Amino acid sequence: MIKKLKKSLLLILPIALLALFLQGKTELTGLEIVTKANDLRYGETSVGGMDMTLVRPTWKRTISMKMWTKGTDYSMVIITAPAKEKGQVFMKRKMEMWNWIPKISRMIKLPPSTMSQGWMGSDFTNDDMMNEGSIVNKFSHKVLRSEKFENMDCYVIESTPNDDDDVVWGKKVLWISELDFFSLKTESYDEDMFLVKTEIASVIKQMGGKRLPSHFEIIPADDPGNKTIVVLKDIVFNEKIDDNFFSQQNMKRIR
Repeated sequence: MIKKLKKSLLLILPIALLALFLQGKTELTGLEIVTKANDLRYGETSVGGMDMTLVRPTWKRTISMKMWTKGTDYSMVIITAPAKEKGQVFMKRKMEMWNWIPKISRMIKLPPSTMSQGWMGSDFTNDDMMNEGSIVNKFSHKVLRSEKFENMDCYVIESTPNDDDDVVWGKKVLWISELDFFSLKTESYDEDMFLVKTEIASVIKQMGGKRLPSHFEIIPADDPGNKTIVVLKDIVFNEKIDDNFFSQQNMKRIR
């Protein structure tokens, strides 16, 4: 009788412990999930090189660039190739966005009306390139469900813009992996809630001391045969970058 009781206890104990663990487990909020995904992609600071290829039904071309980010307030991008665009610099500093065009020695402040326009003719918008990290604090985030994407269990998050923030999207829906917080898929909708484009992330690599996606495809909903491919070539995280690095003066001299 005692042996049977001990055997029953040995069977019940692991189940009871698992139940206690699950009961005590804190569910992550949508904001916490999106913040973890954003921190994985950008860190406190990041410096990286990437190639962006515009694919159209009859042609394609590649633009190379280097990008610096600091938190959600600062980012800078310099075009390194091809020669036609080489040296152009884009900068976000808090609420302002600027473009330096060295060939005509002109500094342009980008007005809010240009944020939905294609960046360098691509399927990225100006807002995507210069304001992406701001999804954390410019949107409210709601966990819709869990489902698999590319054989990974994912949180599906609906992100809607805050009333007092000026953003170009009506909402975004994100698929973020539950295990590693990879942002694997993002659907962007306009103010009328029509799908504008889908971004798919893939090719997980060890880069900058992290495992993260290195290949991104942006597919517009209404332009068959069009897409933009971004390949992350290298990246370094969490090196010190002063706020004053992100200045108009530095835009003119950075190489």
